[in-house]
Amino acid sequence: MLTLSITFLAGRYHATPWGRHVNEADVAWPPDPWRLSRALIAAWHRKLDSQRYPREMLEALLSALAGEAPHYRLPTAVHAHTRHYMPNRQKSTLIFDAFARINPNDELIVHWPELFLENSQSVLLDELLAALGYLGRAESWIEAKRLPEWHGELNCWPGETVIDFASGEVSSEPVHLYLPLSPAEYATFHSQFLQGLEARQLSKKEQKQIDASLKQNWLDALSLDTADLQAAGWSSPPSAKKLLYQRPIQALRSSVASRPRRRVHPPADTVRYAIYGKPLVRIEDTLKFGEWLRNGVLGKAKRELGEDAIPALLSGHGLSQENRHRHAFFIPEADNQGRIGHAVIHIPDSFDADTRRVLENLDKIWLRDGRKWQLILEQIGEKPSFAHSVPLLQQSAIWQSRTPYLHPWHCKKNFDIETQIRRECRERGLPEIVGIQTQETVSLEGCRLRPIDYHRFRSKRGLTQPDSHGSFWQLTFAEPVAGPLLLGFGCHFGLGLFTPEK
Repeated sequence: MLTLSITFLAGRYHATPWGRHVNEADVAWPPDPWRLSRALIAAWHRKLDSQRYPREMLEALLSALAGEAPHYRLPTAVHAHTRHYMPNRQKSTLIFDAFARINPNDELIVHWPELFLENSQSVLLDELLAALGYLGRAESWIEAKRLPEWHGELNCWPGETVIDFASGEVSSEPVHLYLPLSPAEYATFHSQFLQGLEARQLSKKEQKQIDASLKQNWLDALSLDTADLQAAGWSSPPSAKKLLYQRPIQALRSSVASRPRRRVHPPADTVRYAIYGKPLVRIEDTLKFGEWLRNGVLGKAKRELGEDAIPALLSGHGLSQENRHRHAFFIPEADNQGRIGHAVIHIPDSFDADTRRVLENLDKIWLRDGRKWQLILEQIGEKPSFAHSVPLLQQSAIWQSRTPYLHPWHCKKNFDIETQIRRECRERGLPEIVGIQTQETVSLEGCRLRPIDYHRFRSKRGLTQPDSHGSFWQLTFAEPVAGPLLLGFGCHFGLGLFTPEK
């Protein structure tokens, strides 16, 4: 018996079946024995010494291979394709390049159960296989060799479809392969075909094409170029015969037939964007930009998920009383020149899949008056992973106001602003405040900003706002606190923002 092993080094096998257009994106799988014989002929012509291995020896080897239909052991293969445009003088043409995707470590076995080669034929075959660089198209790089022994299980063979009548299941699917005719079969075909032509009145052009594509010598006929055969009008190679094979169900399965992998995301509770647009918003309009950012997120959520499926942790609506500031903070982040060039969205209760999808796809903020800012997603993950690059997410025991703090409750006797700050921190589970100082201004770009320099009023009507002035503070905690730290009225939109003191 004879057994060949073929591995596809690039993990691809490109071969269009005879009679099929390349844009039908079909793949000849398994490789036709006719194609394999022609590849051996090409290797002999290009790479072997014809003095050492004469034409007669090649013809004897190929005749032996053509005398029996081989069987196969097919590795797992996936039917895939790429698309690209081929330029020509008029316009570009879209081409489908189909191929079988195969693990480079998997072997394709070609097995002739009853074939025994002579020693000289085996030597020639080994030389040809070693010289064989590809099979099918030139992109189908291979490594081929003859196996001294092989006792594996075959899964593709010539024959009719096998049906298990007990279960009603079909265990194979049919596929037609082209096998080279033996020299005797070709001689019979050649004689009968010429006899049939005698009754026809062929033009000189037709006769010339027939003579060029119907060689008398068997090896010459097997060596003819496919383009010449097709130009002569052959519906199938004259040196080959079509044989029905049975291969495993889904031996060349579609890539869409595989179940897509579920994308698993690491946990995340924070996302940061770079903001591009002219002009960039100043820090004094932090509250405005925070509201615009929220509106942009909710608009994206409405388009992505539907109006009735906006996550409550994004909108802040429909949350239980136990949710104490566990929903989204929309935090404009200003640079040292006072321009808002970044934005952070932080949700202490973490992102679910829908929320992450919305935030990953958010790419712009636009207003009805035509102003627009582009958002570029820089990072998404858990809060500690941002600490090295985002100061407001770092840890510190001392925190300084960046935007005005507006106390959320009405001031009363024994319930002043300082008491309200301490209460807020206590309700959020923060460490005890051991030092608290009020400040008149904050310094920015050499300027001193007062609370009234900032926009301090929400655009939403009907809100109770106990504080319309605002104040700046420096807070010292008994232990380091991890940012972001935002307190008071409008804290989910950037008011009451504190930054760590270095």
